[in-house]
Order: sequence, then structure tokens, then C-alpha cells
Amino acid sequence: MRSIQSRHSFPLSSVKPLEEQHNYRGYCLQATRRALHGGSRQRKISPLTGTKLRPYGEVEGFMYLQCEETGSLFLAELPADPHRWGELLSEVNRYRRSPEAFQLGLAQSRTDNVYTPKLEWIQETLRLQEMIRPQILEAMIPPSSFTPLLKESGSFSEVLTIGDMELAAVPQGESQPLVQTAVLLESLDRVDDPGAVLNGVAARLAQGGLLFITALVASGFDLAVLGARNLYLYPPDRANCFSLKGLMMLLKAAGFTLLEVSTPGVLDVEIVRAHVQQNPGVALSAFERQLIEADRETHTAFQAFLQQRGLSSFARVVARKSS
Repeated sequence: MRSIQSRHSFPLSSVKPLEEQHNYRGYCLQATRRALHGGSRQRKISPLTGTKLRPYGEVEGFMYLQCEETGSLFLAELPADPHRWGELLSEVNRYRRSPEAFQLGLAQSRTDNVYTPKLEWIQETLRLQEMIRPQILEAMIPPSSFTPLLKESGSFSEVLTIGDMELAAVPQGESQPLVQTAVLLESLDRVDDPGAVLNGVAARLAQGGLLFITALVASGFDLAVLGARNLYLYPPDRANCFSLKGLMMLLKAAGFTLLEVSTPGVLDVEIVRAHVQQNPGVALSAFERQLIEADRETHTAFQAFLQQRGLSSFARVVARKSS
């Protein structure tokens, strides 16, 4: 199984600056409260192991629970009606792309530093797997910034899109046109039923088809250090935060064989450092504080170590449909 390091580096300020995160995060939290106002359901059992979830911590009044065996995190409360969750995801996606949110001004930078490297990763994997211009299914919240890149690349005979929540709603056994590849960019982080989404993807993939996944993982350095204080952990974008072990377990349960499991993140150290700069009272161990206060060369070397050992908070996975 492959594990890849990233040589592409960029500053936190170019993709998701912490100081500008607060307004978007605040909007997401308020929108989630409105979505829950009409009735909610509690998640008590781990979708990975079937065991009881334990309390992890509160994020602005929202409780997160943890799967003890895998370390994966789950938002405890979801709307009673799954359609309301889908509406919530669409609402915050519209806001994310609006002039009021910070990401609009970073659109080109995010294309250069986030989406283009992901496209190159997919293209390189297709080359290694000797797949020439396959169809690709992108599960996303429309509109997607990644769709134009997929279409303009010339690497695919057809680019199909579907709402990631729609995948979970496909009736079991219903015949669907099959594709050779599919991509889920952070989809499993935000959907209310990640297992159902993966089953929906599997139903649309031909036997031997490839699935490309990116996700934030709770086993990564910045999330492990900051825990519930991490300002990038909030609903609805992070309704689920699998550990790397949990993500692998979920894929295997859905009938996929893992071809690549990597954590090529480049921002773990900088994210913790940004939190400390914003709030010097953030509790860190003596070693963690020594590391954060070290020079750039040390930060670079440590981030490379996190990538090598699967300990960054950004994960990417390539899996093959095997059953």
C-alpha cells in the first residue's frame, strides 16, 4: 500500500486563515442551531464498531462524542429529518462562496494550493493504474470549485456530479449507470450517514473502480494537540472526524481495498502555532510548546515526520472496489 509525502507547501493564510475563520465558523454554528430547532436525534453508537460513544468535548455548545476503539469523533446531535441536514450543508456552502465569507477572496489561492494538487494526485494515480480517460463521479455540495478543473483537465471522458447526501438516498438494489472512478473531497466529514454514502458510491462504481477520498482526521497532530479547542472542528462541515484507523475501517466495511493511505498535510504545526498566537493561554505540554516555539527548520522537519508516519490531520486515500 502506497503512502505519499507532499512537496507542495503553502502558508495557512493562503487557504484558511485562522483570523478570518471566525465569521464563517460563527455562521455555521448559528445555521446548525437553526437546523436542530425543528427536532433532533442523538448519535450514541459508533458507526464503525457498534459500541457506545463516549463524551469527547463541547464546541460552542455542540457535544462531540468519540469512538473509543478508533479515536474517531462524531457530532452527537443531528436533525431528526436527514433532508434538513442536506439543506443546512447547501446553506453554508452558499455562504462560504459569498462576499461576506473569507473564501471568496482566496479562490485563486485555494485553486492553486488545494484543488490543483488534488487533481494532479488523481491524474498520477490513473497513470499508475493505466486508466485512460475514465468517467468520474464527483460527490459534492453544488456548486463545486473542483468540477471545472476536472472538466478542463481532459483526463476524463465524462464528469458526473451528485450531491453527497443524494448518494445515501439511492434505493438499495436500484440499477445505476456505473463509472470507473469517483471522488469524495471532505464529503465523509460532513454527511449525516457516512456509511450510507460509501455504500451509495460503491453502487455507482464498476467492479475494480477507484475511489479518491480526502478528509480531516482526528488522529492528526493539530487535532490531537488542540482537541475540542481546535477552531477548525465545528458543525456542519465537521459532523464526523474519523481517525486514520477509523477511515480505513469504514472503507473496508463498504467493500473497498486500500491502495494508498497518506497524510500529506503541511499545516499541522502552523495551525497549532496560530492558535497559540491568537490565545497564548492555550494549554500545551512543555514539549509541544518547545516544538511550536522552535525555528522554521525544526517545524519543516517535524511536519515531514508527521507525513511519513501518517500523523498529519489531512488524509487522502485511494481505494478499489473489490466486492
